[in-house]
Amino acid sequence: SFVIRTNTCGELRSAHVGQKVTLYGWIQYQRQGLFLVLRDFQGLTQIIIPQDEAHSHVKKLLSNAPVESVVRVTGIVSPRPPGQENPKMPTGDIEVKAETAEILNSCKKLPFEIKDFIKKSEALRMQYRYLDLRSFQLQYNLRLRSRMVMRMREYLCNLHGFVDVETPTLFKRTPGGAKEFLVPSREAGKFYSLPQSPQQFKQLLMVGGLDRYFQVARCYRDEGSRPDRQPEFTQIDIELSFVDQAGIQRLIEGLLQYSWPEERGSITAPFPSMTYEEALAEYGTDKPDTRFGMKIVDVSDALRGSDIQFVRNALSYPRGTIRAICIPQGVRYLKNKDLESLKESAKSQFNQEIMEIIRRPDGSMKSLLTKFLGEKQQWELIQALKMQVDDVVLLAAGEHKQVCSALGSLRLLGANLLEAAGLALRDPEAFHFLWVVDFPLFLPKAENPTELESAHHPFTAPHPSDANLLYSDPTKVRSQHYDLVLNGNEVGGGSIRIHSAEQQRFVLEKVLKEDSEVLSHLLEALEFGAPPHGGIALGLDRLISLIVDAPSIRDVIAFPKSFRGRDLMANAPDYVTPEELEPYHIQVSWPLEQKEAKKN
Repeated sequence: SFVIRTNTCGELRSAHVGQKVTLYGWIQYQRQGLFLVLRDFQGLTQIIIPQDEAHSHVKKLLSNAPVESVVRVTGIVSPRPPGQENPKMPTGDIEVKAETAEILNSCKKLPFEIKDFIKKSEALRMQYRYLDLRSFQLQYNLRLRSRMVMRMREYLCNLHGFVDVETPTLFKRTPGGAKEFLVPSREAGKFYSLPQSPQQFKQLLMVGGLDRYFQVARCYRDEGSRPDRQPEFTQIDIELSFVDQAGIQRLIEGLLQYSWPEERGSITAPFPSMTYEEALAEYGTDKPDTRFGMKIVDVSDALRGSDIQFVRNALSYPRGTIRAICIPQGVRYLKNKDLESLKESAKSQFNQEIMEIIRRPDGSMKSLLTKFLGEKQQWELIQALKMQVDDVVLLAAGEHKQVCSALGSLRLLGANLLEAAGLALRDPEAFHFLWVVDFPLFLPKAENPTELESAHHPFTAPHPSDANLLYSDPTKVRSQHYDLVLNGNEVGGGSIRIHSAEQQRFVLEKVLKEDSEVLSHLLEALEFGAPPHGGIALGLDRLISLIVDAPSIRDVIAFPKSFRGRDLMANAPDYVTPEELEPYHIQVSWPLEQKEAKKN
């Protein structure tokens, strides 16, 4: 529709035989002046180059045109000769015999071949992103993303009465959370911030009585060089009034079922749910990959009566524990260097010592522990861990969170090693969604454990059962924060919000020790009859990358930034002149020669 071609390169079939067609596209492949393959967004069509004298100019034109040149071809659809059909191509039963052709734009020498199976460095792909976008895989990813977002709009706006509202990009600093990008203004010393999410705006829309808000929101975080993160990213942002946690969860389950791509099978709801404490105890993380077992097992009781010094030390801590994971068929699939690398990882990342236990073919245990354990204790350990012959157990003792976190990391690393050695553990076609709930409302700051920070953000409401603890012992308060996890990746997070100005002020000033003046507009709004409200944001880039099994979120974004947050295609960020900075009252401190050195 709306264009001058008669058909696309992916739609011609046997039913079109005999028709005169005009196709536009890129030359994917050309062979010895006999035929070429023409490609557009929808597919491929084989074009037969005429060999007769009457069409010699057409032959010369198409035979000499470089690969990836843009051409127009007009010709007759013909059946392919018997035996030359290509069942791998949707258009494989036909070919187009060219009568006229025009080179619309010739292509110069390519920096890489436009083929999915050709290995290209990511830096080169991003430098020539407009060429990389021609690949089948990126075309598929971006089109699937577009379809899913369209279906999400239908579900939210057409079926459930949500209002699509665009919120400002230029705003002011928000306390807590990720570091924000600053934008200078023409008022000396005053800066805007790019919002890391539309959090305050969506709450203010609820105060404004919109009831149901939705936005495909651009968000910004100045997180520096973090793998598989982008300084600008997209969220499906949602907020509702008069809702509880269960209502938000049902909404998101329905939204994902409605928008889920057919080619990825179906997903069943409701999604399973577990508390933060359960996730940490069984998987060692707040985003468990539930596609496989190898859960963390508490073996404290099996070892409690032993005389082993490190066991007794561990169990003397207030939250001391002994836990283990069982790696199935570890003896068969893992080498000694693999086990050593797992133990070294726990030591370097978590300062956690690991002890290994192997179950021999005769059923006995091989470990430094065995000489300290009686037969009954050994048997209890085997039963607790459900150990089979050739299984390898990794055991850790110490403080609960540290032990569980270390074993959770080893669980994932162990699964990677098993799969690399040929054991199928995680189904690549499976999608395991999970709600994680009952997070702590506050966590000790890493740099100063005596101070608290919000586990989610400062607007999250406390769990109704723990509301009184907010004023007496905030470290014990659970929140109404919920995360959505898919295959071990967080793809969404939200909460029921604080709608009382008094409670919000207390959290900011007394618990978090933040200057509430920065949020005076929000605090004042909450005093004007703010309804109870809650919401969630889905990370669209991460969700799509998991659905299409992309190695990086950069593969589902049209123009992503590099690992270091740079645009390699346009070479941004870039220098500006002192004259351009003058209206913003900014001077750059380095001298000119250093500026030149940085350019080079």
